[in-house]
Amino acid sequence: MGQMKTPGVYIVEKNAFPNSVVEVATAVPAFIGYTERADNKGKTLSNKPWRITSMSEFHNYFGFAPSADFGVEEKPADSFEEAAFMLAGKEYLLNQKAGKYLLYYSLLLFFQNGGGPCYIVSVGSYGDDVEAGKLSKGIGLLVKEQEPTMVVMPETVLLAEADSISVQQAALAHCGGKMRNRVAVLDVWGGEKDRQDPAGDCIDNFRSALGINYLDFSMAYYPWVNTTIVQESKLGFENIANPDVLQGLLRTELGLGEAADENSTPKQTQQIEMINNITSTWDDKSPEEVIADKMLLNKSLRASSPMYGNLIKEMREQLNLLPPAAAMAGIFTMVDNTRGVWKAPANVSLSAVVSPAVNITHDEQEDLNVTTQGKSINAIRSFIGEGTLVWGARTLDGNSLDWRYINVRRTMIMLEESIRLASKAYVFEPNTANTWVTIKSMIRNFLTGIWKRGGLAGASPDDAFSVNVGLGETMTPEDILEGVLRVTVLVAISRPAEFIEITFQQQMQKS
Repeated sequence: MGQMKTPGVYIVEKNAFPNSVVEVATAVPAFIGYTERADNKGKTLSNKPWRITSMSEFHNYFGFAPSADFGVEEKPADSFEEAAFMLAGKEYLLNQKAGKYLLYYSLLLFFQNGGGPCYIVSVGSYGDDVEAGKLSKGIGLLVKEQEPTMVVMPETVLLAEADSISVQQAALAHCGGKMRNRVAVLDVWGGEKDRQDPAGDCIDNFRSALGINYLDFSMAYYPWVNTTIVQESKLGFENIANPDVLQGLLRTELGLGEAADENSTPKQTQQIEMINNITSTWDDKSPEEVIADKMLLNKSLRASSPMYGNLIKEMREQLNLLPPAAAMAGIFTMVDNTRGVWKAPANVSLSAVVSPAVNITHDEQEDLNVTTQGKSINAIRSFIGEGTLVWGARTLDGNSLDWRYINVRRTMIMLEESIRLASKAYVFEPNTANTWVTIKSMIRNFLTGIWKRGGLAGASPDDAFSVNVGLGETMTPEDILEGVLRVTVLVAISRPAEFIEITFQQQMQKS
């Protein structure tokens, strides 16, 4: 209040309570990848982080799923690849030739597992090659965004292995070196394969190439998962890149020629016409009639040809094999909303997931969880009667007692960011005892609330945390002269019970 110069009555209001600390959001992933388009009513969203809250918003701004094209070819004699189907004693392969982008399907998996608000960084459109440089540029675009708490890049697994690692290292440097307020959820390149695969051990390759920097700001999951995101009803003969080969296979299976003759039965004539319609252009029909005719033709092919049904099933299985990072981002969101960021995101079932791509036993998980390099990989496992569960809660810095667990790192990020943003109100305030007491009370009130909700360990608040600030306690006279106000906060973060030991012992009979 200014100096009183005029006689009268003056009212002075004083704040009775300190400012409160608002808990920041803990589960806001940023997805970086390729989309069908990127525009907001004519204004481009390319290379611009954009916040969405649902798939309907994604459709409005970024379009729909890529059109997948598969090529059918006879399996070479020297190939170790598993055949998609057999016909007339020959084995055939089904390989995706175009439309191989993972961001759209990963977003579906994210929302299926409890995902909420997230950021999309579109670095290219369908038809562009997936490039390491574009994905790395997308990471840099997140520097100006304060809300994201996770970085997820599903399409790194489509790059060459060395390029994939370089992008993931850029994500680690961004999260742990530049920002320090978010974590990277990584996918293992080649994680759909068994560790005994002839091409090499994907886990060993991942650990060897990733390096040792900022491991406590990241986590990785293995193996990939078989999902139910793509339905067979969405696939058909239009997804075959070489329809002439498909027509030849159908004629071979059904014993038909290219055209009907006098010996053809009515059923054979109908089947020949059906097969020939696969390459029809339908130029003389309206768009609605074309859609209806294509749906009818697809149903007829399914009913007539078991081989065609196997082909569609194989396409669906290939499209539904997805890296798990997006699903884990959804799990993080769901666990944070229901239990809190301090609950380890493990022993939780995955939605829209049929099974892990590789079954892991207890013995096989030992090396994933505990290793001399410290790079712990969290397992996704299938248990009888329980479904597919997340069975690991460690960061890649598995040998660190401070930052071994995911929930410890993420809880500390939440506390640091919440207190940092609340403390900005006291920048340029007098560096005196009144300010110190106010800041201390503000932080103590916030941490007490976190302790009551189970986020901090201890039987009492004094056991769970301590806040120190003051001259001779955290600051020297020189600090005050230099304008430094130093606060020391100690917190006891709750850690998960990763290993539960139950001891059984026999006792003597008492009666």
